[in-house]
Amino acid sequence: MKKQQLYKLFFLGIGIFSFGISFAQKDTTKKGGIDIISSFKPVLREAAKINFNATPPPADSTKAKLEYDIPNKNLLFAYQPGSLKPLAMDIDTGGKFDNSSYVKVGFGSLRTPFVQAGISFGDGKTAGLNIYAKHVGSDGKRAFQKFANTDVKLSGFFKSGNNLEWDASLGMNQHRTYKYGFEPQTLSFAPDSLKQNFQTIAGRVAMHNMNKTAFGLTYWPEVKIDIFSDNLKNSESNTVLNLPLQKTIGKEFSVNLGVTFDLTRMSPTGKSAINNTMYYISPSVLYKTAKINAQAGIRPSWDNRTFKMFPNILVDINTYDQRFTFQAGWTGYVRKTTYQYLASQNPWLWLPANFKNTWIEERFAGFKGSVGEHFSYAAKVGFNKLNNQPLFVNDTVTGGGGKSFRVVNESQLKVVNFGGELGFAIHEKFSLITGLTYNQYSGLKDNAEPWGLLPLELKTSLRLQIIKDLWLKGDLFAWTGPKYMKKDGSTGKLSGAKDLNAGLEFKITKNINLWTQFNNIFNKEYQRWNQYPVYGFNFTGGIVFSFDQKN
Repeated sequence: MKKQQLYKLFFLGIGIFSFGISFAQKDTTKKGGIDIISSFKPVLREAAKINFNATPPPADSTKAKLEYDIPNKNLLFAYQPGSLKPLAMDIDTGGKFDNSSYVKVGFGSLRTPFVQAGISFGDGKTAGLNIYAKHVGSDGKRAFQKFANTDVKLSGFFKSGNNLEWDASLGMNQHRTYKYGFEPQTLSFAPDSLKQNFQTIAGRVAMHNMNKTAFGLTYWPEVKIDIFSDNLKNSESNTVLNLPLQKTIGKEFSVNLGVTFDLTRMSPTGKSAINNTMYYISPSVLYKTAKINAQAGIRPSWDNRTFKMFPNILVDINTYDQRFTFQAGWTGYVRKTTYQYLASQNPWLWLPANFKNTWIEERFAGFKGSVGEHFSYAAKVGFNKLNNQPLFVNDTVTGGGGKSFRVVNESQLKVVNFGGELGFAIHEKFSLITGLTYNQYSGLKDNAEPWGLLPLELKTSLRLQIIKDLWLKGDLFAWTGPKYMKKDGSTGKLSGAKDLNAGLEFKITKNINLWTQFNNIFNKEYQRWNQYPVYGFNFTGGIVFSFDQKN
């Protein structure tokens, strides 16, 4: 009975379940048909992506300000007006050989030994040492017309730390000659009384920062010491301490402040020492752009306790392409008059009893530029005023036949100066430079004429590479003769000069070159200083051995 009831309940449940399913699938709102319902599949919605396309910046229509400082590829002319000084005739020798290390030897027609050497050490970037030595001498046809010159110099540099570079030099020069310019030539003198020997020992130490400091400072202090003496035991010491400092302000302005001390002590034989002290300050403001380079300042100076204020104004105005520059300036300075300086101008002088430094004030204007890639030009005109200019006069009073020169002082001298230069160069194969200097002297107060100063001077230099291993050099010197004082006090004028020199150098092996030099080809025994004729035609030749080449 119980089993029958269970079966009835079971079949009843199945019937109810089947009826429910069929009722749920029936849609009475439709007219017919069958709907198929698929199984549910959950799907995530696609996420929105971030757009990383950057907005382009707006176009800059302003013109960029670009500043270029490109040097002339051919010739550079430093057009600071040079100081006026009576130059002695240079002894013409072969040109400097440009190898890193070499030995050059030769012999000439005037019993001329020639030895020259240059040796380099170091990498040239962090440290370097150069050793230079030269000896040359000649013996002319005239009695005692001979000289010898020996020069030795060591110079080097090294970098310490990250921003300092030191450089120093030590050298010795010895110049030996005789006072052969006595008139008449029949006069007789002991050789020791004609001897004129000078010796200089020079040293220099300097340092500078390679990059500006965090405060925009650039500095380069320098100390120079020269010990000068002659064969009569007169000696002189010269010490120069230079302390320049520059501070940059922005991109266009900078301020300079320099202090210079120049101390000289002359010790004549048997006399009291002479002190010659000079120092000056050079404050100035600099303004530099692509077209203008200007400096405005003053130079207060103390010359042996005598105060003098000098101007220091310079300006360069360039065209946009840097091919033309207008220059102008008004500047002044003190040029030290020392025994060493006077002997470098005229070696046949008497030792002066006193020394007066020269005050130089220059006003000038000029221009320089280039045409194309090969031609350069420059010109300037200056109006200069000199106080205490030394002049040289033959001593015809002491009975020496006028062989010695007295140094006389001219308290005031005005000079109108014109200078011009033309140059043409084709890379390193050809170069021709011609320079002309004209001086018109006036306003003298103490002397009738500017004794020994040249009115007109012309210099021309030629360098030509004829073929790969053959070089030609030539030099032409010409000037109008200076005026001199005759024995009776009247004025004389020396004849002008034309001096042509030429030299050849050619390679015969990788390390050996042959060279020859011809001097005074016109064979004119002209005089730069009265009663002192130069050598006539002469030549020198020899070999050059080079080693340790730097590629």
